[in-house]
Amino acid sequence: MERNVWRTSSRSGSNGQCVEVRDRGTAIDVRDSKAPTAGTLSFDSVTWATFITGIKAGR
Repeated sequence: MERNVWRTSSRSGSNGQCVEVRDRGTAIDVRDSKAPTAGTLSFDSVTWATFITGIKAGR
């Protein structure tokens, strides 16, 4: 993932119901694409990797 660039999932539809993610190197940020200035959630890399692994496993 390129650092400091907001990305939208390739699986997001065109309905605007998606989140954006960016890698800052020290943290992974997540925000609502419909309200990008409303705030972000930040995760350390270990927590983010655990979250992604769980999603891929269907949890």
